[in-house]
Amino acid sequence: MIWRLALRTLSVRPWRTLALLAGYAIGVGVMIVLLSIGEAMMAQGREERLVGGGTVTVLPEGLDLEVLKTGGLGGMYFSIPNARFVYEQMLTSPRWADTIVAVAPQIEGKLLYLRLKDDRLLTLRATGEIPSRSAAVGAAPTITAGRWEDDDEDRAWSMPTPRERLAAMDHFHETPAAAPDRATWAEWHYFNLRTPDADRWAFLTFALAGDVPQGDWRGEVSLTWHQTGRAARRFAMTVPREAVRYSTTDADLTLGGSSVRLDEAGRYVVTATAREIGVATGATARVALVVTPEPRAYFPNAAIGGDDLLSGYAVPVLRGTVHGEICLDARCTRFDAAPAYHDHNWGTWRAVAWEWGVVQAGSFGLLYGRVERTDALAVSEPLFLYLTDSLGFRTLMRPKRIHYDDTRRVVVAGVPVMVPARATLEDIRGADTLTLALDVEDAMVTDIRDRQRGDGSWRDAPRPYFVQLKGRATLRGRVGGRAIDATGVAFFETYR
Repeated sequence: MIWRLALRTLSVRPWRTLALLAGYAIGVGVMIVLLSIGEAMMAQGREERLVGGGTVTVLPEGLDLEVLKTGGLGGMYFSIPNARFVYEQMLTSPRWADTIVAVAPQIEGKLLYLRLKDDRLLTLRATGEIPSRSAAVGAAPTITAGRWEDDDEDRAWSMPTPRERLAAMDHFHETPAAAPDRATWAEWHYFNLRTPDADRWAFLTFALAGDVPQGDWRGEVSLTWHQTGRAARRFAMTVPREAVRYSTTDADLTLGGSSVRLDEAGRYVVTATAREIGVATGATARVALVVTPEPRAYFPNAAIGGDDLLSGYAVPVLRGTVHGEICLDARCTRFDAAPAYHDHNWGTWRAVAWEWGVVQAGSFGLLYGRVERTDALAVSEPLFLYLTDSLGFRTLMRPKRIHYDDTRRVVVAGVPVMVPARATLEDIRGADTLTLALDVEDAMVTDIRDRQRGDGSWRDAPRPYFVQLKGRATLRGRVGGRAIDATGVAFFETYR
């Protein structure tokens, strides 16, 4: 009966009936939308993993934004590597002081497992945040009892002292149980120092080598001294494991009578003694230096690992100054606020080579590099190029390759080796462009097959010559809408 009445009405009054049907459909559609919004609001109200406060949420690059819920991040389990670096160098940087008022790092709904003394296993959901920072963005919870305020660990994360910041990235490691080629594990402090006119420079290394701490391992201090127009001089001192003291929580290292210490002001106090290699007179090198990092000019810990390669790297001092002296017997070179660089390397080093370079040009500090297996197929992984200025981190680029002009000839043990006379590195990232041109002034070449390694891994190296270069660098481009045009001194390394 109802269907007959509806059809009869449609035939008698077709336009009026269609209008009524359209209005009814619109009303149903509006009701569906309102019910959907209400359901979403109810779900949001019950959601336990909402990120509260603030106006911007920082997410890892490439994250699918469709997984976001209305107003929250429910169900997402991700992390941001080097979160403290992101917090300090990007979000709270002086560069954005006129834009960003406050930043609150938070961990929401992290899955944890708690094992009790009776061997029961409990599943927990944990949240972590810094009270003062959450309060600054208006996300502080309502406290019904007790106190909710920063403790010393909160302060050390968000506002570390210079010593705390350096110790966190510059501490030593022990050989991981699952590391490939444990006998080839090595870790070292490396310091690069030069006079302001770049006429004299030195490479200073404090290293641990071998299966640390349980296997066969030792320490070594080495110094390479350069002066324009003269042959390089090498000094070394091997230290038995009994005379080595290292730390897995800070940068302090003792190798016999040589040491690296971080003082309370965040300066590196460096002392060393070594004997000259390959010279009958056996001259003695004595080092007494204090290296002061430039604030915000650093590269954070970065590590890669797998079945074939384990390598870690940090640059606590991309730009710094050095005071003190290096004496070769009675002849001393004084450093007074001279340019300095310091990095920290660790990993397994069988069949491994790298491209690496550091530039100090005006207010800019630039770092580039790549680690690769020499017994693998052709490398397709791009290099990284990291740039800082007086305000800290500026940009990160990924050039596909570095272009070398191998027209410089160096003779090594009677064998001529062609090494770079110039090099160029360039990349484009969105609207940013950067070109680095390197002109070689000095080259030192080492045949790595002469090294005595228990596994013989160096003797069959496809590129047996380790090339250390020093030269002039020209940096040009545009980053963040501002032009870059600077010149300075560069040190870089490659293999041939």
